[in-house]
Amino acid sequence: MNRKAQLLTLVLTLVLAVPVMAQARDLPVFTELAAKAGKAVVFISTEKTTQAPSMEQFRQQVPEGHPFYEFFKRFDQFFGPQGQQPRKMLGQGSGFVISPDGLIVTNNHVINGADKVTVRFQDDKKEYPAEVVGADQETDLAVIKIKPDHSLPTLKFGDSDDIKVGEWVLAIGNPFGLDNTVTAGIISAKHRIIGAGPFDNFLQTDASINPGNSGGPLLDMDGEVIGINTAINAAAENIGFAIPSTQAAKVIALLKEGKAPQRGWLGVTIQQVSETQAKALGLPEPVGALIATVGKGAPADKGGVKQGDVILEVNGKKIDDNNDLLKKIAGLAPGEQANLVLWRNGEKVTRTVTLGQRNEKSLAAMAPNHQDQGQAATVLGMALKPLTDQEAQALGLDKTQGLLVVNVDPNTPAGEEGIRQGDVVLQANQKDVNSVGDLKTVIKSAEKRGAVMLLVKRQGRNSFVALPLDK
Repeated sequence: MNRKAQLLTLVLTLVLAVPVMAQARDLPVFTELAAKAGKAVVFISTEKTTQAPSMEQFRQQVPEGHPFYEFFKRFDQFFGPQGQQPRKMLGQGSGFVISPDGLIVTNNHVINGADKVTVRFQDDKKEYPAEVVGADQETDLAVIKIKPDHSLPTLKFGDSDDIKVGEWVLAIGNPFGLDNTVTAGIISAKHRIIGAGPFDNFLQTDASINPGNSGGPLLDMDGEVIGINTAINAAAENIGFAIPSTQAAKVIALLKEGKAPQRGWLGVTIQQVSETQAKALGLPEPVGALIATVGKGAPADKGGVKQGDVILEVNGKKIDDNNDLLKKIAGLAPGEQANLVLWRNGEKVTRTVTLGQRNEKSLAAMAPNHQDQGQAATVLGMALKPLTDQEAQALGLDKTQGLLVVNVDPNTPAGEEGIRQGDVVLQANQKDVNSVGDLKTVIKSAEKRGAVMLLVKRQGRNSFVALPLDK
């Protein structure tokens, strides 16, 4: 075969192969899905009135001799001491309609503490005032209600348990205020724990999710909501997290009726069982949840659970780790009995516990008022604990440092300034804080100033938060 014949054969082979190659590269088309589902996605804007830090508080953060020290000093001389002034904080997020008469699902952190909540649709530029029907901080879910003048398009929940890693998904929301932005990707992983809350069980996706997407839907190819977009890893590209629909739907069903979720409570603090601990305890493998403390008079105490026990089963279901135990107990109702299989002194024993109710009061009762490694201590309305290596890794920190915010009282300055569960306090007044004692020492030295400046990391981003000490 001469050279011309060889070239002709090669060209024909490539031409015939093009349709096959194109077919292999066929991607789904999202136009119809985006157009239909987008009509039920809303832009949510919020207003919140807070107290701005006084000029004096700013001045006292600047050491004498610093160039800005003289600026603040002269400012006070000309204008007099400036007290705290109210200021408006604007926020935004996303949501989606679940009933034609105006019930809308979003994240709790989108509307939490807002004085005014406003909703706007893609096709209707009219703004609708909204009221909060119900919210749950621990799952970061909320339901709001508007009064539309016509029947609204809706989205329905799908089954996130059925979605598989690698399946296509579509995210719709309002990142950075850009109405109805549509992004596509796949499910990257399931059951992710990122330290955002006590019931972490996120779907991970590479569909682009940005600030403002919070509360928007993550849709499967049938147009059903299989997740509620909630969090991102800001230090990475295209790593977003959504609350699974099977978890969210149960909470939403209660919130839309104005009811608060009722969760079971043991009254213990727990920790992961390491391989070394399993060996020391005589456990065949590192499974279950190790009881670090038992609250005096708590349900576990009354049921005969002891410090050092490892909970292996709850009502016949195996406990993989401490997060698994937390979810299974919270999934039971207060007053319900939990039959526990415990590992104690090298053998299995059984105990039956009548569960209490998990709420702010019961959680506060378990928070010690002194520093204790691995347990939470309350400072300035924040329940704080030193980070473990596992928590630091889950939160994307380069090293184990800082204090993890386990809980926040919303009626304290910390809550009012937006600090929330899952944040990490890295510094106070530019000094590293790796124990509650470190933080208390800095606060003590800052009492005369009347405020302390915290460096807080959230989802890979650092920000400064000033908390007044006079409250």
